[in-house]
Amino acid sequence: MTDAASTALAAALAELDLEYESPQPGAFLVKLAGQHKLATMTWLIAGAHSLHVEAFFCRQPDENHAEFYRFLLERGARMYGVHFALDPVGDVYLVGRLPLAAISADEIDRLLGCVLSYSDETFDQALMIGFASAIKKEYDWRVKRGESLANLRAFSRLTEHAEPRLGD
Repeated sequence: MTDAASTALAAALAELDLEYESPQPGAFLVKLAGQHKLATMTWLIAGAHSLHVEAFFCRQPDENHAEFYRFLLERGARMYGVHFALDPVGDVYLVGRLPLAAISADEIDRLLGCVLSYSDETFDQALMIGFASAIKKEYDWRVKRGESLANLRAFSRLTEHAEPRLGD
C-alpha cells in the first residue's frame, strides 16, 4: 500500500462526505444504505498496486444453486468495476480491482454507486431464488405470531397467503 493512495482515498471519501471506519492504514469500510438490502458494508483497500473493493452480498443459497448462480453471472456482463464472486464456503461478494490512479472522488463515487446499485437491485430476486423455502417459513411464522410482515412484502410472490389487512 502506498501512503499516497491511502491519502487520496481518504480525501475522496471526505470530499464525498461519506462516513467510514479505517481500522488500519489504507483500509476503509463504508456503509452504503439501500432500500432492498438495507446496508452493504464495502471495503476499499489501497494495496501496493491496485485498489481492492469488496462488499458482502449474501450467504450461500439454501436451494436452487444453479439458478441462483446463473442469475448472478448473467448480470456480470453489464457490471462496471465489480463482479459477483464466491468465497471458499460459497458466500457471495461483490469484488473488484482498479488501478491506484483511478482513486478520485468521481471514480470512488461511481464505484460505490455501482456497488450499491448492484447489491440493492439484485438482492430481492436473488433471495427469492436461493432462499424461497426459508422466506415462506418466516412468513408463516410471523403470521402465526402476529408479527410484522413489512420487510417481507418484496417476497409476496412466494407466499401462498394473502397478507392480513388491518382490522382482520
